[in-house]
Amino acid sequence: MDLREKIDSTKMGSYQWLIIAICTLLNALDGYDVLAISFASNQITDEFQLSGLALGLLMSSALVGMAIGALFLGPVADRIGRRKMTIIAVVMNIAGLFLSATAASAFQLGIWRVLTGLGIGGILVGTNVISAEFASRKRRGLAIGIYAAGYGIGASLGGTAMVGLINAFGWRSVFLAGGIVTAVALVIVVFLLPESPSFLYSRRPAGAQQRIDTIVKRLGYDEKYDLDAVPQPTAAESKTSIWDLFSRENRRVTFVIWTAFFVIMFAFYFVNSWTPRLMTATGLSETLSMFVTVALTLGGAIGSVSFGLFTARWSTRTVLTGFTVLASILMIIFIFTTQILVLVLLLGLLVGVFINGCIAGLYVLTPQSYSAALRSTGAGWAIGIGRIGAIIAPTATGALQDNGWSPEAIYVLVGVIILLATAVLFGMRGANVEANQRPQRVSADASN
Repeated sequence: MDLREKIDSTKMGSYQWLIIAICTLLNALDGYDVLAISFASNQITDEFQLSGLALGLLMSSALVGMAIGALFLGPVADRIGRRKMTIIAVVMNIAGLFLSATAASAFQLGIWRVLTGLGIGGILVGTNVISAEFASRKRRGLAIGIYAAGYGIGASLGGTAMVGLINAFGWRSVFLAGGIVTAVALVIVVFLLPESPSFLYSRRPAGAQQRIDTIVKRLGYDEKYDLDAVPQPTAAESKTSIWDLFSRENRRVTFVIWTAFFVIMFAFYFVNSWTPRLMTATGLSETLSMFVTVALTLGGAIGSVSFGLFTARWSTRTVLTGFTVLASILMIIFIFTTQILVLVLLLGLLVGVFINGCIAGLYVLTPQSYSAALRSTGAGWAIGIGRIGAIIAPTATGALQDNGWSPEAIYVLVGVIILLATAVLFGMRGANVEANQRPQRVSADASN
């Protein structure tokens, strides 16, 4: 019997939810890191005498690292293992955070931020696939939704801690604290995070059977799962490269996923980076603008989990298509309600729900759209393309504002851009991938 089929069709146990929790913790490091440079930016600007352009480049450096890490470490993960890649990436992240705390110039800080980003890119590639593979088919959407909510959790809790750290110890303490927390996470990963079952089945590394036996024991299964009972993929089937994403079987799915990732990440980083400033530009006070931003963050955590609940009944692609439409509509309405406090807070919450739900949806959709051997490569390149959108969004918004665009016009434009993701997702209909299939109705013991 195939262990992967057993995991797919059986009720999730405590060890599987522990794996999801570990992956969520690692994703929270991304949320912490994005806010770290933002919160520290005022003191960094004063210490290194930075211009606005120089600060912008510094703030983008980690995003560049994340894009590079996701693009090039994804294929590596498919070759050496998702667990091993995750451990290497966490070590890189720790090094980048600690070295950032020692930076003597803006140039040095930028280099260490790129290193930090490389680590986060590698972490996202490994954890996205591992969390998907250890979830049952019925609860996969919910599990990855919880995983995606880690970003908002890291940003919220981390942001609260950063205010006190910066006031008491200065900006360097933010990166030092991040390095310490990540080092603790590394210990947890080394002792508790297993290898991806699909990697063990497809690559058959040394000790693969023993590692399968350990996973089976921790999952609490009674059956014996013999690797030799499952035909080993041929060398050609096991060998993967970036070009496999453009094979006849995969090219339509790849186009859809890359376009959706770019568009939705563009919108997500626009909302998260420019909402406070644009809210102020519409007449809200700085304090009320921050409350709206908090509502967006809170909505994000709700949206990630909500997306997963919907995928227990409908296909991932169907749910994601609906979320993109609602995110677009709500974003356009939201910007025109800034003079009605209760309404702008409510709509800010809902924008957060649906734009973050779209991010969660992409994390669910991508592993469901590629074969096991190509999963990390597919996820890595998708996340990397999305990070390019994330890098462009803040700069493009600033350019539009400099050219006289009003906040209302900018929000309407981004709302319309989101509909590009809706359009390409319709183009994925008919593809023979799990993302297009409704969850199978399984026996009572698999109902959770």
